[in-house]
Amino acid sequence: MRELILLRHAHAEPAVAGQSDVDRPLSPEGIAEAEAATAWLAAHVARPDRVLHSPALRTRETCERVLAGLGYIDSREDARIYDATPGELFSVIDEHGDAERLLLIGHNPGLEQIAALLSTGQTGDHRGLPPAGIVVLHIPKDCELEPGVASLAAFWAV
Repeated sequence: MRELILLRHAHAEPAVAGQSDVDRPLSPEGIAEAEAATAWLAAHVARPDRVLHSPALRTRETCERVLAGLGYIDSREDARIYDATPGELFSVIDEHGDAERLLLIGHNPGLEQIAALLSTGQTGDHRGLPPAGIVVLHIPKDCELEPGVASLAAFWAV
């Protein structure tokens, strides 16, 4: 069984005039959320083999908090994760099929849509993934990544 762990970035500061969305840092609330998510991961999920994150500052900072709490893990930035559609996320995840346990840190609506699509086969079947929310999906090891193939193993939110 492969495990796909989806972590939405924690709360970010609102954009200031002229600031790009990708440059928004975590807020103080977001820092606390990222630390809480890290603690939950450490207590409930086996250590990921690889971490992927978008280039947005808030996802990089969320990733840094996770790595500080879990220790060194191979982490990679992938620009396709930012503002990704479910199809783009499928491609990213497929390329890392060699990782038995993959943690993907990204954004909504893509993360909540991919969670719903993989677990139910429908993108509309989601209740939302709040900032720093975590979804853990189990995927059969030698199975093609397709709608409905995964089972929801855990859902956590601050």
